[in-house]
Amino acid sequence: MRITVEETSWKDGTATRLRAEQEREVVLRYGADLEAGAKPSASDVAVFLLATDMDSGDVVGCGGLRRLDPYTYEIKRMYVVPHWRGRRIGRVLLRQLEEAARERGATRVRLETGTEQPESRTLYERCGYRRIERFGPYVDCEASICYERLLPGGEEAETTGPAL
Repeated sequence: MRITVEETSWKDGTATRLRAEQEREVVLRYGADLEAGAKPSASDVAVFLLATDMDSGDVVGCGGLRRLDPYTYEIKRMYVVPHWRGRRIGRVLLRQLEEAARERGATRVRLETGTEQPESRTLYERCGYRRIERFGPYVDCEASICYERLLPGGEEAETTGPAL
């Protein structure tokens, strides 16, 4: 299996479809839309990536970055199509998002996932993310679990939340 990851517009039709699938899946898991804070949009997402299987031509995943501060990006709408999971696509996509953040001056990447997404938590932990206190709009959301990873070259960055 060969995966390519390319940047696209937030408004791209395939990107819009994958984000809708991701949101539907999350609502099914939690029984409601629990997303805290402002939903990501074309105006605040710095980059949006699509992962494509080169052999089939299928778009198999997506993810975006939203700037939190001059040195930190938040991963938003990371998603791998269910029947493509378990093939390391999430890892490839995550590393490409980190590289895109690094290219934009980031030294740290953060993300929020949830209590009902064990496969996401496993992926992030295997990729070197450490659990942190809930941040920003997620502070009061009991279903939220937050992570961060200092990017290579960003080890000196100050964290704003203790590790758990």
